[in-house]
Amino acid sequence: MAGGTLTVDLGAVASNYGILQGAAPVAEVAAVVKADAYGTGMGPVARRLAAAGCRTFFVADAREGASLRRALETVLPAAVIYVLNGLYPGAVPQYAAAGLRPVVASRAELAEWSEAGAPLPAALHFDTGMNRLGMSEADAAQIAEDKALTAGMEIPLIISHLACADDADHPHNARQLERFRAIMARLRPSFPQAKASLANSGGIWLGPGYHFDMVRPGVSLYGGNPFTGRENPFRPVVTALARVLAVREVEAGDTAGYAATWTAPGPARIAVLAAGYADGYFRALSSGMRAGNEPESGGSVYIGGGFAPVAGRVSMDMAMVDISHLPEGAVKRGDMAELIGPHMSVDEVGLRAGTLGYEILTALGARYMRRYIEDCKETEPDSGGKA
Repeated sequence: MAGGTLTVDLGAVASNYGILQGAAPVAEVAAVVKADAYGTGMGPVARRLAAAGCRTFFVADAREGASLRRALETVLPAAVIYVLNGLYPGAVPQYAAAGLRPVVASRAELAEWSEAGAPLPAALHFDTGMNRLGMSEADAAQIAEDKALTAGMEIPLIISHLACADDADHPHNARQLERFRAIMARLRPSFPQAKASLANSGGIWLGPGYHFDMVRPGVSLYGGNPFTGRENPFRPVVTALARVLAVREVEAGDTAGYAATWTAPGPARIAVLAAGYADGYFRALSSGMRAGNEPESGGSVYIGGGFAPVAGRVSMDMAMVDISHLPEGAVKRGDMAELIGPHMSVDEVGLRAGTLGYEILTALGARYMRRYIEDCKETEPDSGGKA
């Protein structure tokens, strides 16, 4: 009854995890599974990563963390779960109940966690140039000098986050590395057992100097390309297909879609697909939406043995594609069109929408029938993307 299917290859997730382990052989490879494992389904993905040997996971907030704890309770009850957004005011009991570790990014958070009696270990987050979350180098100096600030607390992890890791030549990478090394040198005497972590997916490829004790890949696990101007070494994980609702014959001069932005240059055939921006197929993929109508702008799907460009505006529940160039009968009602898959990578879809593969993945809607496979066998029933 679904208008489309979303197939997640858990074997590819495990393979990508293995690639990352090979690239950082000395460091622990954790997994960032926030945003429902980048739209792929946190529960099934985390369970497969646990089977592959992953023991440490990162989520964005405590609700995600509690959901992950439930998803792993039968396969990895001792999983270490860090909350990247830190400690929300008044939420210590909820973090403690789910066994979550906040990634503390401010002195206020540090004080609240400490005053609660340090119910669980916590990570310390320092800013080295992202200017998003994280304490300062001055905070690091004070924490090192004033033992009362962390009295009785266990600090197993100290992190920072790279801003430009996708570009290996960006000078900001080296600046952040230098600052993080200085912070670790200051804090190491106070927390000799704490692991250090700086590298995200792209940062792993900056070299062993960036690996420290733990790396925190995210998008690479899900087949996205974490690099700029470099070939993607990771296996694709997601295939999204949309059902053909109808095939229409239109005359020269006829228009299609809202605002009549597409006009048939001659007699044409249009396939109407059951996917729109409510399904993560962005309105920006409409034909001619981007300024200048660059060659890569406008979506394209693989259908009937060939590529077909989007015709007109993508709407909430539907998109139309021009199949005039395909053989008569190559596309019919009920067929499936590939939105994301072996012929159209998630990064290519992001490029055509003027964004990143990250945003495409995390925007995938709940209406797809989700299938989890490994070695072409279904491994878990449709979970609607939930844990």
